[in-house]
Amino acid sequence: MEVSKPTVQIDYFGSMKQLKLLLISVLLFGACAEAPDRNCTDFRTGSFSFSQKIDGAEQTTLFSRTTNLQIEEFNGKTDSATVRWINDCEYILTTINPKSAQEKRPVHIKILTTTDSSYTFEFNIVGESEKLRGTAIKTN
Repeated sequence: MEVSKPTVQIDYFGSMKQLKLLLISVLLFGACAEAPDRNCTDFRTGSFSFSQKIDGAEQTTLFSRTTNLQIEEFNGKTDSATVRWINDCEYILTTINPKSAQEKRPVHIKILTTTDSSYTFEFNIVGESEKLRGTAIKTN
């Protein structure tokens, strides 16, 4: 008497359908996730502080911004720049009286997230790919 071995059939197409359904579900779930809350218009104007480490020492910049002008104080020096809003969360700063070729280059700033009293932003010199991040705190 010969014993027959059970045969196993694999339904590759059924498995592929299940895999596709799973991938589509994951993509849809990810697409439905809420973006971070950004109330950028709350930070268009006002007075702010921004701290960063430079050569191992904490340095603070104070700045005031109106809808089209920003005045900064850093290490006892005051600088002014025009503000051109691209949209509610992005703007371009251009130094009014640049003292060097580097200061002539505009800076692009994008607000990424906001809280009730601060915003996190990324910035770069227009035309350069390197982006830095910081957090500005509204002081009034």
